[in-house]
Amino acid sequence: MAIEQNNNPENNTPTSSSSGGAGNNPNDNQKRRRRNKPRRDGKGSNAKANNPTTAKAGKGKSHGTNKSSKNEQALATQADNAAIDNDHNQIIDSAADDAAAKEGGIKAVGNQRIIPFMKIEKPMAILSLFMVIASIIAIAVNGLNLGLDFTGGVSADVRYEQPAEQIEVVQALADNGFDDAVVQYLGTRQELLVRLPPQSDNIDGLSASLTQALALPNNAADISNVNIIGSQVGNEVYLNSVMALVLALVCMLGYVALRFQFKLSLGAVMSLFHDAVVTIGVFALFGFPFDLTVLAAILALIGYSLNDTIVVYDRIRENFRRVRGISPSQTVDLSLTETLRRTIMTISTVLLVVLAMMFLGGDGLYWFSVALFIGLLAGTYSSTYIASSIPLRMGLSRDDFVVKVKPEFEEEIVTFNDPKMFEQD
Repeated sequence: MAIEQNNNPENNTPTSSSSGGAGNNPNDNQKRRRRNKPRRDGKGSNAKANNPTTAKAGKGKSHGTNKSSKNEQALATQADNAAIDNDHNQIIDSAADDAAAKEGGIKAVGNQRIIPFMKIEKPMAILSLFMVIASIIAIAVNGLNLGLDFTGGVSADVRYEQPAEQIEVVQALADNGFDDAVVQYLGTRQELLVRLPPQSDNIDGLSASLTQALALPNNAADISNVNIIGSQVGNEVYLNSVMALVLALVCMLGYVALRFQFKLSLGAVMSLFHDAVVTIGVFALFGFPFDLTVLAAILALIGYSLNDTIVVYDRIRENFRRVRGISPSQTVDLSLTETLRRTIMTISTVLLVVLAMMFLGGDGLYWFSVALFIGLLAGTYSSTYIASSIPLRMGLSRDDFVVKVKPEFEEEIVTFNDPKMFEQD
């Protein structure tokens, strides 16, 4: 019978010693603390208890098991202390982030780090105000060096037998008394457009004088058309240009107001006005020639700056609806941070093209490129601060972008005042 009991598989279940086999007692399992992380190298785990060889060998080594249990308890205590310290550090870091967020510092929203653009909002607002006032004073005091498109003058279409250089033509006209001439190519280097300040009204004598002045060595010139533009036409062009700028700003105001919100539309228009005034003010301050090509550059600048502003506004609206628990200023900072990479890439590529036109495009595109270069710098700055800070000052909040759904109908409460309606016959 003893042999049968030893061969019984139910009795072959390994048991631990009196000191180390307490793991089979349910009460001991409740007292045992649950660990968040596994013990290093499996020490103190159930591997020894589940291994028959180890269990049998451990029956005669109760003293060594007690030492192992003490080491395991010490390791468990150290791990628990480390977990508590980690949680405490996380609480401290979270509190520090919240405090920094309230002060306008850097705060993480998920994995996104916010750059505090609005932290220097007031100094940038003062700088913008100074630039606008200085530009207006320069325009009022110095005035614009208006080109022939606005003041009137003489324009002539000239064709040479051989390709001619613009510098040679301008120098030949200056040698014959025709100063301040503007020469542009018309498709090829043999056909040119020559524009001069107001001259005499005698077209025949003027045509003969120009033919003689435009003659280059071994390269005869043929004038096909001579036009005299009066000052009245130039004033009309000037007024139409001002009206075009005003109309463009009004249209942008209406578009942004319908597409986003009125507070944002006012910020966008103020940003566009800033860009146009600063660019014109620089031309007035340094006396650069202002003609129709420069006006075209300013109109193109308004379109570019509005596009950059719309990208920022779209992200602001999205973050106001998506992100909770941060202030409006931090929402704007988050939006500007998320669009910063796109802004840098866009302005870099556009500036490369503008610089190429400035240095390689010739005299016809030079001032056009200069106006674009000045306006691009002002537009990037204004899209970041002016277009975003003005709506914040007007009280921009999440309520401006959340759609409030109105009930389609209201439930009516019907009261029966006639008790006879419920009487049964």
